[in-house]
Amino acid sequence: MHTLLIVVFVLAYSAIAFEHPLRVNKSASALLGAGIMWTIYAVTTGNHHLVTEQLNENLAATAQIIFFLLGAMTIVELVDAHDGFEVITSRITTTSQSVLIVLIGIVTFFLSAMLDNLTTTIVMVSLTKKLLEKHDDRLIFAGVIVIAANAGGAWSPIGDVTTTMLWIGGQISSTGVVQSVFLASVADLIIPLIVVSFMLRGKTVGEKSEQNAVKTTTQFERNLMFIVGLGSLVMVPIFKETTHLPPFMGVLGGLGVLWVVGELVHRQKSDEEKQPLTMVHALTKIDMASIVFFIGILLAVATLEDSHILTSLAAWLNRTIGEQSIIVAVIGVISSIIDNVPLVAASMGMYDIHQFATDNFLWTFLAFCAGTGGSLLIIGSAAGVAAMGLEKINFFWYVKKISGLAILGYIAGILVFLVQFRLFN
Repeated sequence: MHTLLIVVFVLAYSAIAFEHPLRVNKSASALLGAGIMWTIYAVTTGNHHLVTEQLNENLAATAQIIFFLLGAMTIVELVDAHDGFEVITSRITTTSQSVLIVLIGIVTFFLSAMLDNLTTTIVMVSLTKKLLEKHDDRLIFAGVIVIAANAGGAWSPIGDVTTTMLWIGGQISSTGVVQSVFLASVADLIIPLIVVSFMLRGKTVGEKSEQNAVKTTTQFERNLMFIVGLGSLVMVPIFKETTHLPPFMGVLGGLGVLWVVGELVHRQKSDEEKQPLTMVHALTKIDMASIVFFIGILLAVATLEDSHILTSLAAWLNRTIGEQSIIVAVIGVISSIIDNVPLVAASMGMYDIHQFATDNFLWTFLAFCAGTGGSLLIIGSAAGVAAMGLEKINFFWYVKKISGLAILGYIAGILVFLVQFRLFN
């Protein structure tokens, strides 16, 4: 069974990677792979009650991510429909792409720590669409945004789902992960930023199109929707900490608030005037293919977790390599191929918290590697998949143009982490 599951996963993954040559949408490959893998698992296991229970658990976990993604993307679309991002874009006056990429990278890095890497990627990619007309130029920015979002999320207990898992599980503390991972995350971002800024020297941002210059909303409406929209996203971590409810409930609640505010603001307008500014219209702008891809890839990976293939992989790494720092670094690389959530979950199950106490080297280094290793490939993180959908990024384009930068940052971050650990421990 295990061999068959791995073969199907590799084939589905290859179909996703070769989406353009095959001319088959990656969402179709992901869904087909998930369906076949769950069928194989159900038939070979024989325990239908257990399989159904596991599928229901995975479906609930997947639904939380999907609802969160839907809510965040809709909020961004509605703010965008009101030209809300002009609050930021109007203050960016540089005409140099090399300067702009540094500004975007730094803002993404810190915003990701306050929100999370997925939401931040959605916001910042949408923002670059307002600043850059050429799609080829935006692709480079989207790649750097993925690296910056993952680096920023790694050092914050609420910035990345794997860091949050370790935080909730007691493996790391909020102050411990910031102190241990922050400098490494900075190095992970700075190295790619320096390289890209040199690559973009002499390139200008260019004029914004006249279409973007046409305003369909008042300044009050733009500012209000931007503040309420961004405020809704910023409040999600606070909502989670206060109520202990899943983040998707905070996003959906914020979406409801923004919806009501929009209805009240435009209540005096005619239906024709109001239609492009409504939440219903914003929902039609969501890239549903990317949502379906998320469902397929998460359910496919779930079979690898429930069949204990990932746990066996972690145990094999422990027996074969032995050295903790190398194992964790390898887990980070593997997280660019397989979703980092089940990998971290398997690692948490493999190592006893009583043996490896809170803020132990193992846990803090795992927070960094699992959080930033996903940047090595476009489908290695939620941020990457979101950017892939928003900007239609080709898998192999990312490998050629961005993966090398991500590897440089990943190695630099690891070196900084290890040097810092040896100096202060």
